[in-house]
Amino acid sequence: MTVPANNSPLLDAGQIAFMRGGVSISIGSCGADGLPQLVRGIGCRVADDGSQVTIFVPEAKSQQVQRDIFANGAIAAVFTRPSTHRTLQIKSRNARVTALSAADLALVHAYRDAFVEELGTIGFREDMVRTLLAAPDSELVGLSFKPTEAYTQTPGPNAGKPLESGE
Repeated sequence: MTVPANNSPLLDAGQIAFMRGGVSISIGSCGADGLPQLVRGIGCRVADDGSQVTIFVPEAKSQQVQRDIFANGAIAAVFTRPSTHRTLQIKSRNARVTALSAADLALVHAYRDAFVEELGTIGFREDMVRTLLAAPDSELVGLSFKPTEAYTQTPGPNAGKPLESGE
């Protein structure tokens, strides 16, 4: 789904709640050479109306993604609930790198706890999940963007189709 001409929200309340939950977050970018880059997100902030998304990433592990964003602003973010494989993909061409606030750090800590709980339901140990998400608060940056496209990517016949309300 691309941004509607009437400026109605691209994401509904249920989709926003899903993105804010204990889901796996992957961010992709691509440089002028066509080489894709990927970094794991460790939490996010989504505006209540879905108009702005900021994904928190370790600065050192996201260097190439940041360079791609500085060069072209393009970003793709995938949100997946591991226990069900429900997946949403959000895209934009206006991403930028931002600093985190104290409120953002609270979201990172809550996200880690929620992701530990989510992966615990499918047998992953807490220490493994916390190691996967480990990064000092002082080394986090935000990748902020206005969503312009949204797709369902849940495996099955609707994967790749524009996101519809209620998915």
